[in-house]
Parts: sequence; C-alpha cells; structure tokens
Amino acid sequence: MDYFEDTISTLLEFDGYWVRRSFKVNLTKEEKRNVGKPSIPRPEIDLLGLDFSNNKVIAVEAKSYLDSTGVKLTHLQKEYEVPEGKYKLFTSENYRSVVLQRLKQDLVEIGMANSKTKVTLGFAVGKIYKKQSEPIRKLMEDKGWLFWSPEDIKEKIIAIAEKGYENDPMIITAKILLR
Repeated sequence: MDYFEDTISTLLEFDGYWVRRSFKVNLTKEEKRNVGKPSIPRPEIDLLGLDFSNNKVIAVEAKSYLDSTGVKLTHLQKEYEVPEGKYKLFTSENYRSVVLQRLKQDLVEIGMANSKTKVTLGFAVGKIYKKQSEPIRKLMEDKGWLFWSPEDIKEKIIAIAEKGYENDPMIITAKILLR
C-alpha cells in the first residue's frame, strides 16, 4: 500500500465512505480487444469510495508526485482512442466507459453494488504543476468527477486533526504538526 493512498483512504473514510483498496477490474478478453489493448493486465483502481447511503461508488486515482513537477493540465486534456499514458481512465473515453461498466458489474457480483449504483471517477493529487489546481478542478467538475487538489487534502487533514483522537499515524502526525 502506498502511503499517499493510505492518507487519501483515511480522508475518504472521514467523509463517510467505506473504502476498498487496490481493486482489480476483471476485463474480459473481448473488452480488452474493444479498448485496443488485448493483452493489458487487469486495470487496478487505487481506491474505491463506497457511499452506500447514496448508492454511489467513486473510483479514485491517488497520485502523490510530491518530488516531481506534479500533474499537468495538458496531460489530462489529451484524448486517446486507445488508452496510453499515466491517466488512462481520464483521457480515453472508450477505456473509461468499459472499465467503469465492468467495475460496476464486478461490484454487483460480489454484493457491493446494485444495478442502480452510480459509478464515477475521482482524482486525489499531492502536487500539481505550477498552480494549475483550479483549471484541473474545472475540467474534473465539468465531467462530473471528484477532485481533491493538494490544497483540498491539506484542508481535510487539518479538519481531521481538530477532531478527537484516532490511533492512525496520519492523524497523530497531523495533530502534532498543527498544535
């Protein structure tokens, strides 16, 4: 488990989601051919945020990129017929459609969703290139996806630090740093 993913998982839980980590989507051979990648491994969703009360699932990609240039808007604006690059679910409509449909079917089969469950994408980012948070937020919101910028994540961590004690390393660290 990636520690950044663990942090985002904790934040999702505090927002009322049940979280499932590293969920592998079982694409069929036909589905793999339909997306133009007949030999790809099963796609893995970093985190699934399950909101049972609203019958909603958010497939969250968590990218820290803390010691890099960060996520660039131009990389998310690209559209590919055949999925490629770091952000396949965001930049290939066909791939996204196939993967999210199969994800829903997989969740229905294991009893974690039903035919009316809404499945959408989410993106949590630790670093964004040159203050592009707001343009990326607009892009994500226009598509109906959840987006947590580094600023959002910081606010959520501060809010958790102000709550009662939890025996969680991220929460303990936040409480120490923010006192």
